[in-house]
Amino acid sequence: MKVLGVHKPLIGVVHLLPLPGSPGYAGKMDRVVERALADARAYLKGGVGAFVVENYGDLPFHAGAAGPETIAALTAVAVELRQLGDLDLGVGVLRSDGPAAMAIAVAVGARFVRVNVLAGAMLTDQGIIQGCAAEVMRLRAVARARVQVWGDLLVKHAVPLAPMDAGEAARDLAERALADAVILTGEQTGAAAAPGELHAARKALPRTPLVVGSGVSASNLERYWELADAFIVGPSLKKGARTTAAVDEGRVRRLVAARDALSGRRPHRRDGSGH
Repeated sequence: MKVLGVHKPLIGVVHLLPLPGSPGYAGKMDRVVERALADARAYLKGGVGAFVVENYGDLPFHAGAAGPETIAALTAVAVELRQLGDLDLGVGVLRSDGPAAMAIAVAVGARFVRVNVLAGAMLTDQGIIQGCAAEVMRLRAVARARVQVWGDLLVKHAVPLAPMDAGEAARDLAERALADAVILTGEQTGAAAAPGELHAARKALPRTPLVVGSGVSASNLERYWELADAFIVGPSLKKGARTTAAVDEGRVRRLVAARDALSGRRPHRRDGSGH
């Protein structure tokens, strides 16, 4: 099935430098914007026309709502990214501020939001984080927005408060939390998602888009190809495969080539649409 109107799209992550209010902020918002634009352009030139922007540099993250300074800064960057052209933009506010992500997405015209804990409750390094599906979905309804909500399944850097079957958790995300797509990740940033969880999620959700959200690279894309509908990619496309490094256009091109080889289609355009 298509995601964002595309068959098995690649979605690059724009990991923002520390924003105002976070301990690592260097006092120069211009530098944050410049780095975000440079990464986005590298994705576009390499053939990836969709990406999700998130405040990755804002360690340590809030367990609950992000501060107004974070929301304002992330919105400012998202506005700049939207100026790059007709692209598919997603928003994530870490650690799991779904309402803030939805508000930003509505304001800037983003296509989707990513919410780490949309349903249930997870024990994380920020403490216990509870699902926010009710708030996110009601905000979307009030705004009459066409913003998709993508929820993580048993999200990375976290464990459930009680043992939970991956298939049942996936079904809860789609049927009770109303997620438009379900994201599967490894145990931490950049770690490969477990194929077993992907199989369980697909069995439980044969008609819901499944997105592999960590650990995807040109060398292992084939492992997830048949069951996944989209791929969120970050660290493997950075220089030296370091999450905090800049996006490497060459790595992007190699992943796009691997995707095109698996899809058996002509190489995609620079916007990544394949149309």
